[in-house]
Amino acid sequence: MSTNDLFTVTEAERERAAQHARSAAAEAGRIPGIDAQAPLRPIHRVAVIGAGTMGGGIAMSLANIGIPVTLIDATQQGLERGLQRVRDNYEGSVSRGKLDAAERDRRMALITGSLQMADVRDADLIVEAVFEDMGLKQDIFRQLDRLAKPGAILATNTSGLDVDQIAAVTTRPQDVVGAHFFSPAHVMKLLEVVRAEATATDVIATLMDLGRRMGKVAVLSRIYPGFIGNALFRNYTREAHFLVEDGALPHEVDAALKKFGYAMGIFAVHDMAGNDVGYQTRKAQMATRPADRRWNDLILKLCDQGRLGQKSGKGWYRYEKGDRTPRRDPELEAFIAEESARMGIQRRPMSEDEIIKRCLYGMINEGAKLLEQGIALRPGDIDTVYLTGYGFPAHHGGPMFLADRIGLANVLADIRRFHAQDGYWWEPAPLLEKLVAEGRRFGDL
Repeated sequence: MSTNDLFTVTEAERERAAQHARSAAAEAGRIPGIDAQAPLRPIHRVAVIGAGTMGGGIAMSLANIGIPVTLIDATQQGLERGLQRVRDNYEGSVSRGKLDAAERDRRMALITGSLQMADVRDADLIVEAVFEDMGLKQDIFRQLDRLAKPGAILATNTSGLDVDQIAAVTTRPQDVVGAHFFSPAHVMKLLEVVRAEATATDVIATLMDLGRRMGKVAVLSRIYPGFIGNALFRNYTREAHFLVEDGALPHEVDAALKKFGYAMGIFAVHDMAGNDVGYQTRKAQMATRPADRRWNDLILKLCDQGRLGQKSGKGWYRYEKGDRTPRRDPELEAFIAEESARMGIQRRPMSEDEIIKRCLYGMINEGAKLLEQGIALRPGDIDTVYLTGYGFPAHHGGPMFLADRIGLANVLADIRRFHAQDGYWWEPAPLLEKLVAEGRRFGDL
């Protein structure tokens, strides 16, 4: 099957995808073993720790539904900057006619700044939103364990750290939960609620309900590196980078992904977000990571050359002053060709077909592993995460729904081909092999 046959969607298929998205989002709120009528923990007041972009966005999401928030930061400068950012965001909504001045003032009045960790004492829910550092988060949770009132929910906004390790430093692991908001938190519709080993069911139910009240779609995940969303996203980005090392150029990968339906290609996204996001973490991991598989380090080399993306005027593309349009950069393309040669890779042309399959099928394979391990409850939950948090093209209905439409036997045949060609990362998921052997679909789960 050519890409055109595989990824072209008829009107009827678009309607089915839309229907699936609606029912999957509704289904995500239903958690087996948790009674929909069970009492929730009351949330009258919240404390948010960390007044950065994420913390400020979370505070706004809460103030928007009338919940008073104490926004706590370690420094006066950080706190003032955070509160100003919140003010500016509300100001923008007023200028666009989305909010009137009185409502802006009412919401701003619900957010109080503080430099004292002790000001968490009246909060029913505390959301820690500092950067991704396990030691720092554990230190904060030790303090919260001492300062928070009994029964307060202690949530960590982590995008992939082990919530059990964070809960372990407290004497109340039943109250600890992951609350992965997406940036900007006052805009993005997805909330991954992460259930740790000891998290109480009423904590899960309360957070899922709070997500709904904030106008978000809450999806439950178990602990896994990157939870649901970033676990799949890792596979998507890794293959895009390998494609570039193998013979494609960034603009070719991005063009194929846009043709598939993404608003932006992955390399344009990297440049927009900043290629240095996660740089230190990845650099630190290089010393201890397994040597039996391929890794994509090109992005680290770009950072070392100062190619950080739009903010430095060059990354995977080059940018004219005051213009965010990605333009091909011969200097970058020559560097990529040199790197391929240095790695002993014989560059070859990549078809759109190959680009899209390698970027998508790795996600589908990973999704099957998450289902098998119970990290995600159902295929529709994975689709919901991707449609609401990662810009997956709506007309395809999500990666797992797409796999069913293409046919799991077709997907598995390509995964086996990639596994023979590229090894480790393409090990077929046992669940995928089982479903194909039984002639079943993800939808049958």
